[in-house]
Formats: sequence, structure tokens, C-alpha cells
Amino acid sequence: MEIADKWIRLGHAANRILQIVGVSEQIYYYRKKNAPYARSEKHGGRPVPGFSQTVDKKIVSDEQICEWLCELISGDETDVYGYRKLTVYLRREYGLVINKKKVYRLLKDMNLLQPQRRKRSAFPRKLANNREITASNQLWEMDVKYGYIAGEHRFFFLLCVLDVCDREIIDFHFGLSCEGKHAAALIQRSLWKRQLFQTQERPIVRTDNGPQFISHVFEEGCLKHETIHERIPPRTPNKNAHIESFHSVLESECLQRHEFANYQEAYSTVTVYIEFYNKRRMHGSLNDLAPEQFRKAIAAGQMCPKIIKV
Repeated sequence: MEIADKWIRLGHAANRILQIVGVSEQIYYYRKKNAPYARSEKHGGRPVPGFSQTVDKKIVSDEQICEWLCELISGDETDVYGYRKLTVYLRREYGLVINKKKVYRLLKDMNLLQPQRRKRSAFPRKLANNREITASNQLWEMDVKYGYIAGEHRFFFLLCVLDVCDREIIDFHFGLSCEGKHAAALIQRSLWKRQLFQTQERPIVRTDNGPQFISHVFEEGCLKHETIHERIPPRTPNKNAHIESFHSVLESECLQRHEFANYQEAYSTVTVYIEFYNKRRMHGSLNDLAPEQFRKAIAAGQMCPKIIKV
């Protein structure tokens, strides 16, 4: 093999040299491809981009794809699909340009390939019930919003906790990653900000079926802080309508108006907007008050909250 490779590099015809040394072309090229030097760092293959595109060239982060996969696996109709059929579903329903190898990799990274997801969960899913909300701190909604940093070609995560009654963003996590441990820590900080650690009744936390919220770390955090965690059925964003509405406002009034050059600029801009949203932005369903103003008016007895059915 080494002699043949030497003469081929000198410019001699590969098929003629391989005939002389008695090595078939298939074996030669297979060994050449799988030799240690062929897999060096310099030639280690194309790096994982971290996103896919739709047929209309819209960028979708891998984290958003993972969230869609989690919803599909949690669904009553699509929970029996393997990675190949899930790939077809993503192409049809979301218009993604994606192959089954990437779907397999994402499922494997989340330990959600079919043999794993047949295991009995230590935390059975509690579906969201129809409720009537009459005061703050009865129902909180959580969800993840993805933003793009054009100057660094990467996504950031914004995980928020919203009170359904007063629509205030109680607290949020902003970072380049968002895992179950971040969601659990956010619940703890939100309970502290609302001074609920000394109360017996804790708010119900409602989420979708994203990977952060089906993790054992998050479920254990909810159990530790005595909060009930319920998840909406797959493909029913109306059950999480208030946090979805906030994300829509954030997109139109903040994210679409800026092209972020770096992480620091994105963090500063989003943080300033959330403060504006909580303290000064008029909210039509809150009698044109800001969420913080509305919550304080209720606490002072100047206003009665509306009954909200969710």
C-alpha cells in the first residue's frame, strides 16, 4: 500500500500501479479513506452548522427542531414514529430541508431514539387542564424564544416566566444554551421575586413539550419547590397563548428592528425591552396599563382582575 501510494503521488496512473502491486482499487481507496491521517483535524469533515433551512430559505435552529421532535414524540398519533418517519413529517409540516441522518443525530443527543422512549418515565406527563384564573400567582406560563446574532452567526435563547393574570415577565434566562437546569433555576428565582416561598399555595407552571421541560432536572426542581408542572398537548399553542403573544410582540417590536453584532448587544437590547414591557408599555387587556402597574393596582384594591379562562 505504501509503495503504491508513493508511485501514485508521483503522477503514475493509479489503476496501472495497483495492478502491478496486486491490490484492488476498492481496497486501496477504502484503506486510504479510513487511514488515521485521512481523519486528522485538518480534514475532519464538515462541522455541524447548528441550524437547518426551510424550502423558502428561512433559518431554523437545531434547538427549535429538537422542540418539534419532542412534541411529535409526546403526541398521541406520532409517538410511534421512528427517526425516518419523523424526518418525513418535519419536511411536510414545517417545510424543512433535512435528512434522516440529522434527525437521528438530534434524537440520539436527546436520548429519544425509539428504544429509550419506551422506558417508563419517572415523571408521568400531567396534561394542562381548563382553568379560571382570578389572581396573580395562580398560573405561570414558560416558553423558549430563539433569536439570531448575525455578527456571530449563532442563536441565543430567551426563556421567560409570565404570569397569566397580570402578564408580567417575572424573570427570564438569556444565554447561548438553555437546558433543564436553567429552567429549574428560573422557577426558583421567580418564586423568590414574588415572595412565595413562605406561602402554602404555589403557582401552577404550564409549558410545552420542549426538551428543557421534559428533563428530569426540571421535574425534580418543580417537585422540590412544590409547584405543579403541567404540559400542553402537542400542537396546541393556544393553551400557552399568553406567553406566545408576548413572544410575538417581542419579535415585532424588538428582534425584527435590530441586527445584533454580538452577544452583548443582543443581551442588552432584549433586557431593556423586557424592562420597558413590564413597567411602561401599555397593554390593551390590562386597561392600557403596563403589567407591573396593573399588578400594583390590584394589590392596592384600585382594580379588580378579570376572570381569565385558559
